[in-house]
This record gives sequence, C-alpha cells and structure tokens, in this order.
Amino acid sequence: MRLYLDASVLVSLLARDASTPRAYALLRSLPPVLLVSDFAAAEFASALGRRVRMGDLTVEDGRAAFANFDLWATRAARRVETTAADVGAAEVFLRRLDLNLRTPDALNIAIAQRTGAALATFDEKMAVAAREVGVGVVAQ
Repeated sequence: MRLYLDASVLVSLLARDASTPRAYALLRSLPPVLLVSDFAAAEFASALGRRVRMGDLTVEDGRAAFANFDLWATRAARRVETTAADVGAAEVFLRRLDLNLRTPDALNIAIAQRTGAALATFDEKMAVAAREVGVGVVAQ
C-alpha cells in the first residue's frame, strides 16, 4: 500500500499537537510505502512557521521539528515532486464546484491520485473530496 501524507498528518507526526496520537497510531497500523511531496513539505514548513509565530511552538521546537522532518523524510518516506500534470488535475478538481476545495487540498489530492496512493489526512473536507474523485483515504 502506498500512502501519501498531507501536511495535517506531517505536522501532527513531527510537532506535537492534539492529533499526534492519531498520527502515530496511523503509521503503526499500516506497513505502507510513505510518500511525501515537495508541496506537502512546503505546507509542513508553512504550518510550523505559523505555529512559531503564534507562540504555539518555540523557535527551538520549530527548528527541532524541521530537523526531525528532514531525517524522517530521508529514512522513512519517498519524496515525490509536484508536476505540471498535478497542477492541471488540481484545476480540474477546483472547477468542480461541488467539491468545495481549496487549492492546496486539490493539489495534494492530485498528487495522491497520480502516484496511486491513498491519502492520509486529518482534514474531513479534503477526505470527502478525495473520495469523490476516487482517491482512497486513510485517517480522516
């Protein structure tokens, strides 16, 4: 099984929050090939930066989370690049007004679809939209 991790799961996995136990349980329960895109890595960086700015994490904690992400991603995950085709597929999803997607979510769904991976997310709206376009979802 291939599992594409979105930023909601990555942040919970590497920077303690209310969903951290769910993230750990998810990874313990599955023996998947874990995929992390360059786009999800950028979203992870953005989310961590926001948590530092908001005072939810110290600068030191943020730096430690980045270091842990880099080490973990090298050892435990396969990195995938975002392609022009992913952007095109995301646009198609966004034009489906019934899906009620934001651009980052559409792009993550498109990458999961292209790589043949199930999507791991804690974002319920994203999970619903992913299922609607035929992408399997784990951890909603």
